[in-house]
Amino acid sequence: MLDLATELSAWAGEGRDFAVATVVAVSGSAPRGPGAALAVDSAGTAIGSVSGGCVEGAVYELCQQALADGETVLRRFGYSDEDAFAVGLTCGGVIDVLVTPVTAGSPARAVLHTALSAAAEGEPTAVARVVRGPAELLGQVLLVRPDGSCEGGLGGHSDLDRTAAAEARALLDGGRTGTVELSASGAGRGSPRTESGGGSHCPGGLTLLVETRVPPPRMIVFGAIDFAAALVRAGKFLGYHVTVCDARPVFATRARFQEADDIVVDWPHRYLRRTETDGRTVLCVLTHDAKFDIPLLDTALRMPVAFVGAMGSRRTHADRDRRLREVGLTDRELARLRSPIGLDLGARTPEETALSIAAEIVAARRGGTGVPLTGSGTPIHRDAGERGAVAAA
Repeated sequence: MLDLATELSAWAGEGRDFAVATVVAVSGSAPRGPGAALAVDSAGTAIGSVSGGCVEGAVYELCQQALADGETVLRRFGYSDEDAFAVGLTCGGVIDVLVTPVTAGSPARAVLHTALSAAAEGEPTAVARVVRGPAELLGQVLLVRPDGSCEGGLGGHSDLDRTAAAEARALLDGGRTGTVELSASGAGRGSPRTESGGGSHCPGGLTLLVETRVPPPRMIVFGAIDFAAALVRAGKFLGYHVTVCDARPVFATRARFQEADDIVVDWPHRYLRRTETDGRTVLCVLTHDAKFDIPLLDTALRMPVAFVGAMGSRRTHADRDRRLREVGLTDRELARLRSPIGLDLGARTPEETALSIAAEIVAARRGGTGVPLTGSGTPIHRDAGERGAVAAA
């Protein structure tokens, strides 16, 4: 749902009634994961997607029904040989979809409006909703902020709210969306699927979907060259906040990098040492000049960022590797360097090269192999446990 925050916040601000269908669980192969949403307003306007097209028509009808009767419903969609192309997931997976009406009379409207507005403004936001449990709790909403403050609640049970808030903050810290299992008793164990104390209010336990929205991850492109301009566009398309950094003011200009969020004129290693990075940050070194590369990579490969790649020929890489060893980098640190950067696509133009770099970043982020799916035998859709080291955006 939070992936539609900008649009839904505007709808709520205009006083529109709407219903939101959210994917809350996935098994097998499915096009979209938990948190994916489709929303329909009272005029029949639809935005978003829950399945890439397989079950959109049926979910659209559920949203209209929810608007008509005000009822929150949980519905499962799976593959059906007899009805595969009408309703079922032809890819063979199963998804659970929660449909929630957000109307003038719905108790969760004010909380959701606040959450959607905060997410649309780029504020770190977590929303916990009951997706399995007692009927009276289904769809209850708790908004959780990074400082621990909350709005809304899960049925008026303060102990349940405290447990849910703690679990939601843990997911928010990592920028992750996932489900949390709350059992009848016991303490939280702090994983994307965890058992926590739900108290006697939920004798059968319940499940929460915790959606989070955090500021976009950073991509920092070092080297104001023509390949960098194409990579900036690719980075923006993938949802990164993109910065271009180069020590040469004649090249690092807004006219050349109109789509970049930030343009910095500074020595790359000096800028990297003073700017903010985290475990989702992607660093792309396109300078292929030793006087820039070595001090920059010496700094980058010692930092807990998600991805460090450097452009250059294999001869350049061999020389770069030797120089980095001379400044004291270890085998383990050097193993983090993706050089030459990009997947082997036979790229020639700046745009093709940017595509190859972006493809490697996605593969690292999602745990992909980079080989053609044809004949590979690898899963097309991986769950969170199968993904690689680059944190989700």
